Amino acid sequence: MSAAYTRNFTAETRHIDELGHVNNTVWLQWVQDIATEHWNAVADPEHRDRFVWVVTRHEIDYRGNVREGERVEVTTYIPDPPKGARFDRCVDFRDESGKVIVAARSTWAMLERASGRLVRIRPEVAAPFMAESD
Repeated sequence: MSAAYTRNFTAETRHIDELGHVNNTVWLQWVQDIATEHWNAVADPEHRDRFVWVVTRHEIDYRGNVREGERVEVTTYIPDPPKGARFDRCVDFRDESGKVIVAARSTWAMLERASGRLVRIRPEVAAPFMAESD
C-alpha cells in the first residue's frame, strides 16, 4: 500500500438529499476533493505545474451514510504502482465509529498540461505517493 493521506469532512445542510443523508454526488465530489488535495500537498511543485489529472473510471461501494452535522474521516492512497499514464486511487470514508461506510476506487490518467496528451507516469512523479519499502 502507498503513503496515505487523511482528512475529515462534515456533512452540511447543502450536502443532504431528500432522504436526509449525504447525496451520492457529494461523496463523488469528496473523492475528487481529497485526491486533488493529496496531489497538491505531496507532489513536487514542478510536477503540479507540468501535469494535470483526469478520471477515467469511478467505482463506489455504499455501505452506510451520514446525516447533517456528522463527520467522516477520509483516507486516500495509491494501492499499486502506475501502469503507463494511469494509476488507481482508493478512498475510504469512515464514520465516527471507525467503520468504512463508503469505499471508492478511481482510475486517474496523467496529462501533460501544455499538450493535453497522456504521458507515462515517471517514477519520480509517483514516488511521493508510494509507500517506502522496508
